Amino acid sequence: MSELPILSGKEIIKALSKVGYSVVRQRGSHIRLHCPNKKSITIPNYKSIDRSLLRKILRDAEITDDEFLKGL
Repeated sequence: MSELPILSGKEIIKALSKVGYSVVRQRGSHIRLHCPNKKSITIPNYKSIDRSLLRKILRDAEITDDEFLKGL
């Protein structure tokens, strides 16, 4: 397992859109993503998102670290 980078919210959304997620709505600085047959997830639109929060987002999205890194 490789180390996850520190990314912005927009970069994470861009990578998740390649996996099949799409933006549904935004409320304040939080953006909600939806993918058919998967759990909806919320991404904060921050300049930098810590590795621990990114790992939680990937766990909720049911995506492995390697699958996510391929999407970058």
